[in-house]
Amino acid sequence: MALSDANTTIDYAFDQQHIWHPYTSMTQSLPVYGVVSAQGCELTLDSGKVLIDGTSSWWSCVHGYSHPTIVAAMQQQLSQLSHVMFGGITHLPAIEVSKRLVAMTSPQLTKVFLADSGSIAVEVALKMALQYWQGRNKPAKQRIMTVKSGYHGDTFAAMSVCDPDGGMHTMFGNNVTQQIFIPSPSTPFGEPLNQSDIAALELAFATHHQDVAAVIIEPIMQGAGAMRFYSAAYLQKLRQQCDEYQVLLILDEIATGFGRTGKCFAYEHANIEADILCVGKALTGGYISLAATLCSDEVANGISDSPAGVFMHGPTFMGNPLACAAATASLDLLLQGDWQQQVNAIETQLKQELASASNLPQVREVRVLGAVGVIEMVNTVNTAQLQQAFVELGVWIRPFNKYIYLMPPYTISAEQLTKLTLAMITVAKSIDATPVTTQFISHG
Repeated sequence: MALSDANTTIDYAFDQQHIWHPYTSMTQSLPVYGVVSAQGCELTLDSGKVLIDGTSSWWSCVHGYSHPTIVAAMQQQLSQLSHVMFGGITHLPAIEVSKRLVAMTSPQLTKVFLADSGSIAVEVALKMALQYWQGRNKPAKQRIMTVKSGYHGDTFAAMSVCDPDGGMHTMFGNNVTQQIFIPSPSTPFGEPLNQSDIAALELAFATHHQDVAAVIIEPIMQGAGAMRFYSAAYLQKLRQQCDEYQVLLILDEIATGFGRTGKCFAYEHANIEADILCVGKALTGGYISLAATLCSDEVANGISDSPAGVFMHGPTFMGNPLACAAATASLDLLLQGDWQQQVNAIETQLKQELASASNLPQVREVRVLGAVGVIEMVNTVNTAQLQQAFVELGVWIRPFNKYIYLMPPYTISAEQLTKLTLAMITVAKSIDATPVTTQFISHG
């Protein structure tokens, strides 16, 4: 029986007719499920059914839902100062979260731009790179280089560095700036760099460096593009080439930052530093939108020396105090907590419990790193059909393309995680090996 409280009644008819959900059609609607509350690692539907969340709400709610520390910080900030413009004004929450970001990232990253979302953090990073070279009297360096199979967001500059062939944004044609693409890294995580990856990088830099302002890449894990892990040695080679050819290195840690791959930041697997770093998603623990772009003193000085004399970006909600307070509380939970032990335990359990899926004829590969577990199917899956099957099994797992994956909250219990992995294997077994035609569904 549905919950009777008027405040928890979901008007599905209105939703279907008027509300656009991510990557959906308004004429061929996919089913949605009404959530009325969330606690810990569980979502409660309006039907009363409880689902274990295997996605951390698009990889962001690393502490689970309704964590008392983050809730209390937001309540206190809400009653004191929920928002104020950041132009000409500063406030304690912005200073506190920036202090933590400077302290926990690599030493070279000393300047913090507080952005609205991950896509905007990428936009800011690209603009920083272009303005930097103007300030260094090399205005011809206007293009961005990246690898195929990447994903960096949905705004126009971010779209330009997403996968150009099979990605989500191939239909926008010449309205998207044409960037330079290198083959995606082929060396698996944990292995020494193979010759084809070395050759591709060396050729790309030798050919294009005079025009290239920066390279942007998701370190270690290509998330929405392929859900795959690549060698840390690739990042080391990339850093070396950037240094040799005077190209900035932008690391997009929006999905990987704050512990997801087993290191606080994925670039730590390679022991390198970025010139510009993008973070988001788990920055606030998933409680409210906030992202950040960090850069070095050298990048900041170059921007300040550009013809504009200032960095040309300033969103209305930049440095929002409520979001900054949530982020400070979330980062303190990470810094003071046992996230490393939690992520290591999740990784061990995922490897053990997903291993049997490798033997299924429908499965191409099983991959695990940190708190990420992926079953790659041979064929594209029917997202709506599988979503319903998972809900019936009492879990929230949202597959896309060929990938059934988990990125659970770090606070998940072993019993809850087992329920998720059993559901993954159960559903994988049920999938017909015959290819299906399905609507395009995004990274979530």
